[in-house]
Amino acid sequence: MADPARAARLAQRIKVVVAQALGKRVKDPRVDSITITDARVTNDLQHATVYYTVYGDDEAQQGARAALEKAKGVLRSEVGRNITARLTPTLEFVPDEVPVNAGQIEELLRKARARDAEVAALAQGAAFAGEADPYKNAESGEDYEEADDDDSLPGEGGEHAGDPGDGGDADQRR
Repeated sequence: MADPARAARLAQRIKVVVAQALGKRVKDPRVDSITITDARVTNDLQHATVYYTVYGDDEAQQGARAALEKAKGVLRSEVGRNITARLTPTLEFVPDEVPVNAGQIEELLRKARARDAEVAALAQGAAFAGEADPYKNAESGEDYEEADDDDSLPGEGGEHAGDPGDGGDADQRR
C-alpha cells in the first residue's frame, strides 16, 4: 500500500504531463478544446483517472472522447517517461461534471435573486399588522419594562434590624 500523499503528488504530475502531451504529442484537432481539470491515482499507484472538460457542443464532446481513447497509448507512454514510479499506471478518461453542476447552481442562484427582488418589492409598500409599538401597557400607557417604586425586593435599600448603621443590634453584640 502506497502513501496517500505520494499518490496525490503523482496524480498532480500525471495531470500536468497529460495536459502537456495533449498540446505537443497528440496531433488530433479534436483535442484542441480539451482541458484537463483533475487526476486521481489509486493508493497502489496502478490506475489513474484523468478528468477533463470540453469547450463546445455534444459533437465536440463525442469527438474529444474518441480522440482521448485513440491517444491513450501515446499519453500513457508520456506519463511513463515523466514519472518516477516502477510501473506506469493505466489511464482512464472521465468527463468532469463540475462545469455542468456549476451551471445548475448558477441557475438556482439566479432564480433565488429574482424571488428576493419580488419579496423586496412586496415589502416596500407593506405596513405592520398591529401598532407600531406593540409592547405598550394598554391600561396605563406605560412600557412593561418600567417598574413601580413600591415594588422593591426585600433586602434592597431600606433599614433592617441587622444593618450596622442603625446602632441597635451592633451595640448588643459586644
